[in-house]
Amino acid sequence: MTETIKLMKAHTSVRRFKEQEIPQADLEEILTAAQMASSWKNFQSYSVILVRSQEKKDALYELVPQEAIRQSAAFLLFVGDLNRAEKGASLHTDTFQPQGVEGLLITSVDAALAGQNTLLAAESLGYGGVIIGLVRYKSEEVAELFNLPDYTYPVFGIALGVANQQHDVKPRLPLNQVVFEEEYQEQPVAAILDYDKVQTDYAGARATTSWSQRLAEQFGQAEPRSTRKNLEQKKLL
Repeated sequence: MTETIKLMKAHTSVRRFKEQEIPQADLEEILTAAQMASSWKNFQSYSVILVRSQEKKDALYELVPQEAIRQSAAFLLFVGDLNRAEKGASLHTDTFQPQGVEGLLITSVDAALAGQNTLLAAESLGYGGVIIGLVRYKSEEVAELFNLPDYTYPVFGIALGVANQQHDVKPRLPLNQVVFEEEYQEQPVAAILDYDKVQTDYAGARATTSWSQRLAEQFGQAEPRSTRKNLEQKKLL
């Protein structure tokens, strides 16, 4: 097993950090590594907002009350970004039509790939972090806080810092329930129940709901209105 694979397989989410800064040189290494992620047609349809001031982190915490935001040495907001695309396209055409699912997939996937590179690079340097998708639930307010222009939207954030906690690696689904030979193989409900038990055993006393209950909480109700409204305001839907 290579050192890279060992690092990837050792990943755990870190939500508590020591009061210790990340040196500028390390941040630049991490963010440069992020830029090397694959990108649709090399459009690089994302931007990253680096937040280090406690004032700005506290303001974001008021909207998204995740303690990792306040404690982080650096909070990175990953933004789906077609603002540059609009400016580039205007050099050649008067027509710009970014609205719709395809544009959202391009920008979200580009941001996600860069985000994963970010977290791996940070972990390789000895830091910890956690991806925070809840910023989308306050999409309008987050867009206002960070002065996001038309054709941009918050996708997720990453809180980074020197870890002040350590958990065991969270068990994933069995590989044969995720990777299928040649064609999709639909799983029985029994597979979900089995994984519920795996997750409950892992969490122990920390378990308050099962994995499938969290699925019901997420997908058993309508999507948060803020995300769609902000996408409409930013001319992406």
